Amino acid sequence: MRYEMLDKPDFAMVKVTFDQPGEQMVVESAAMVARSSAMTMETNMRGGLLAAAKRKMLGGESIFQNTFTATQPGETLFFAPAPEGDVELLEMNGQVPLFMSSGAFLAAAPTVNLDTQWGGTKGFFSGTGMFLLKAEGVGPLFFSCYGGLHAIDVGPGGYVVDTSHVVAFTGGLNYNVTKLGGLKSLFFSGEGLVCNFQGQGRVWISTRNPASLATFVHQYRPVKRSN
Repeated sequence: MRYEMLDKPDFAMVKVTFDQPGEQMVVESAAMVARSSAMTMETNMRGGLLAAAKRKMLGGESIFQNTFTATQPGETLFFAPAPEGDVELLEMNGQVPLFMSSGAFLAAAPTVNLDTQWGGTKGFFSGTGMFLLKAEGVGPLFFSCYGGLHAIDVGPGGYVVDTSHVVAFTGGLNYNVTKLGGLKSLFFSGEGLVCNFQGQGRVWISTRNPASLATFVHQYRPVKRSN
């Protein structure tokens, strides 16, 4: 199968062209935009009820996912994330896992497995949440975010990322959630808490985050005044 990224980075959409019958793509619920009419779709709970419920409650993903199967060469499938933003493709090699923040998963080949992993109590204070989605296996994996996506290669010395902008990171990286500066910086700088990544790997960050948008829009919302 072949992939094409369309309308990046603001309104990203993925086009998949299947080269032979039987090729499949597993897509998050409600993410399909369009598809060839002869293509089949099966809705199921990958890994069974318990695994699907675990991903829903702990990883922020939908219980049901849709598996699209090509019936003939040349069929196409379009899918996109719900929020305005970007999509990234990572070819999983079966050796290095990928950890994603809640809601970042968009689609993958059936040979890529999803699970949740405890991020520690430190995750309670970060934008990644207390649980992370862990992807392992071989094949294409698509993840998304609100805003644009930017990849940073982390090496000796580490890297610091605002907690609300962490989208995904590769295995081999560890992080600690700390405050940026002292208490004065924590409460008055507008930066809050950060993830201090250490190790060797790659981290993907978002250029925007929904919480900041909500704070910005809130001041302009109409307010009814009682007489």
